Amino acid sequence: MKFLHQVLLFVFVATGSNVVAENNVISNPMIPGYFADPSIVVENSKFYCYATIDPWGGDSLAFWVSDDLKNLIRKPLNWQTKPQCTSKTSNDSKVWSPGVIRGKDGKYHIFVSVGSEVYADVSDCPGGPWKNVKAEGVPFIATQKTINVHIIDAEVFLDEDGKAYIYWGSGWDWKDGHCFVAALNESVDALVTPPKDITPPGYFEAPHMLKRNEQYYLMYSDGKCTDSTYKVRYAVANNPIGPWVEGKNSPVLSSDLARNIIGPGHHSILFYKKKYYIVYHRIANVKSLDAKDLLREICIDELNFDQAGNIKKVTPSQKGFKNFVSLKKQPE
Repeated sequence: MKFLHQVLLFVFVATGSNVVAENNVISNPMIPGYFADPSIVVENSKFYCYATIDPWGGDSLAFWVSDDLKNLIRKPLNWQTKPQCTSKTSNDSKVWSPGVIRGKDGKYHIFVSVGSEVYADVSDCPGGPWKNVKAEGVPFIATQKTINVHIIDAEVFLDEDGKAYIYWGSGWDWKDGHCFVAALNESVDALVTPPKDITPPGYFEAPHMLKRNEQYYLMYSDGKCTDSTYKVRYAVANNPIGPWVEGKNSPVLSSDLARNIIGPGHHSILFYKKKYYIVYHRIANVKSLDAKDLLREICIDELNFDQAGNIKKVTPSQKGFKNFVSLKKQPE
């Protein structure tokens, strides 16, 4: 059988067939180096990956382009920098937590945390150049420290009815996280409702909305991103703003100390070829969990549901998994 497989593979290549066998293993970490808070957009058979630069952010963001999520090419993002995103109310926090979507307008929209405020930019291309949706260059959502809410980790959700929602929020001093939501206009460049506190059970930060079979899943991180308490939980509702009930099997992604998988969290969801994948970061420097030198790495694993629609627990893979793509149809 091994010989037959080799012969068939030779025939594919020698005859110029448009079916090409691929190395179908995605490794973990999926991106070399130290990054966090991943977001992935798939358009025109390409993956566009965005992330925070560790430790604790940089003056801008990291950006890659890939055909298969195995070979990623880092490119300039052409986004604003920390000095360009400093307001009278911002603090010294660096550039964090990119959340990227392609809107109904065909444009790309990115929401980024800078100085504990959220900036919103728009571009015709996934790699920019980006332009602040606020003509004055001000934050999209300014700091609200007076109400003890950390204005970070913004993510936008586009519902099937055309409505858009933005979710954000964390807590100061690693406690009392709050999740807020507001409706957006059709151009996703302005809030059209006041922020509403919809904090679900066990929430700290990094909200991400998923809809499947008319069920809304608000996924989020709990614990401290600097240690093994960091994990992913989820809650369910029959609408985008709750009220929320924590889901069965929650938390669905946690540390596995025996396998040196520490602090997995701040994820996004990739839906590709009718399958769901959870893209997240975990702590890389497991021998020195020093918050001053926090180094994280980006990983990907399958996200599955049971017959009742509950999210199954994720078994984080150390070396990756197979069958992300087995055969790729090439253009004629």
